Amino acid sequence: MRPLRYSINITLDGCCDHRAVSGGEELHRHAIRNIEQADALLFGRVIYGMMEDAFRPPAGTQPDEMEPFARTIDAARKYVVSSTLESVGWNAELVRGDMATAVRRLKQEPGKGLFTGGVKLPLALAELGLIDEYEFIVHPWLIGHGPSVFAGLSKHIELKLVDRHELGSGAVALRYQPKA
Repeated sequence: MRPLRYSINITLDGCCDHRAVSGGEELHRHAIRNIEQADALLFGRVIYGMMEDAFRPPAGTQPDEMEPFARTIDAARKYVVSSTLESVGWNAELVRGDMATAVRRLKQEPGKGLFTGGVKLPLALAELGLIDEYEFIVHPWLIGHGPSVFAGLSKHIELKLVDRHELGSGAVALRYQPKA
């Protein structure tokens, strides 16, 4: 069974607004390594649209430090969970119907894993117990506003730390798995 891994950038006060966290080359290299551990990306409609707008070619439109990440995400296979989109492009397949059944089916396929990010879809996946690994890249900033991760989660999910990696920027990537 393929594991479903989740990763998000957050500030110390829990903000996950992508505009509040600046990337940098090291953070993008880290994201490339995450994507390379997966056979496909699993996106909701909103994160898919944001990523497509930011990273789909034409080539040469990215700052130099982001170009390797842009090439990696462009080449990745993508699944998009949406009941409102009529079609998707960019190496993507639309996932319709019962999301839980569809994601369980994707996880049953052989391979290295699936990778997801964002806010709303991961909340639904966490509620269903479908996320096998959580990564929080905690940036040393206080923002004081913006969306937070897992707001509205209806149940407690206990996690155990399985890896910790410090980035030169002062951010720390913390990986957790649900306790059995």
